Amino acid sequence: MVTEQPIVAFLYDFDKTLCTTDMQDYAFIPSLGMTPAEFWAEANDFGRRNRIDGILAYMYTMIREAERKHLPFTRADLVEKGRSIVLFPGVETWFDRINAFGWEQGVQVEHYIISSGLREIIEGSSISGAFQEIYASEFYYDETGRPVWPKLAVNFTAKTQFVYRINKGVLDVSDDKTLNDSMPDDSKRVPFPNMIYMGDGLSDVPCMKMMRAYGGQAIAVYQPSNRAGVEDLLAKGRVDFIFPADYREGTALDTTVKDIIRKMAVTDRLWQENVRQCRSIGGDVLPYQVELF
Repeated sequence: MVTEQPIVAFLYDFDKTLCTTDMQDYAFIPSLGMTPAEFWAEANDFGRRNRIDGILAYMYTMIREAERKHLPFTRADLVEKGRSIVLFPGVETWFDRINAFGWEQGVQVEHYIISSGLREIIEGSSISGAFQEIYASEFYYDETGRPVWPKLAVNFTAKTQFVYRINKGVLDVSDDKTLNDSMPDDSKRVPFPNMIYMGDGLSDVPCMKMMRAYGGQAIAVYQPSNRAGVEDLLAKGRVDFIFPADYREGTALDTTVKDIIRKMAVTDRLWQENVRQCRSIGGDVLPYQVELF
């Protein structure tokens, strides 16, 4: 299936990729009268003692600590706490700028979140409207608005399923049948070579490895506190590029991402021309994943 305007998809982690620290640290944890170090130590220790997945452990700890301190814990309250998120320089204008640049190159740019953080808090951030879909951990709430069950828990290996969902255009997390149906490569909505994954550390490695294996691009951003770890990812061939977490126009990150979009746009045009010519003579179509440069 050849589309008139190919899609380039950006897939982002959230914590320490778009914002400066774990999203719970800004407002939720302080509301408990705890420091981030105290909360995460408690959640991680609870998970280890009971052999619970780390994401489920922190979600349970959020509920338990809020109940112990008789604090409100509703979806609306979590969304409100998302308004305290501090973004890296340039993030607020990044999406419109990249979308406009993609349009100039003849591609449609889409943005997705794949995060182990909470969807509710992300929705309260100033950039929540920039995303085609937000895949993040989330609570199910009863009729009183009380969180009673994890609706979705996104640990670092589970992140990869959402890459496949974006690839196939099966965005509904409850639709596993269509996700697992066989689909020809030229029918997939966003080919892997048209994907760029952006993260900040080891929790992003499974998705980054997918990008490098299937022809996409993997980028890690860093602050001084995690620079050594990100440099190790580059040294071990787990990412294509690393940059300071500065999204402002003209930075190395901004310039390189635009170069990647240019390459993806040209690659897609060459592939579509191959498809046109091969079909005109009844020949075999070049696989999209082949390197055209």
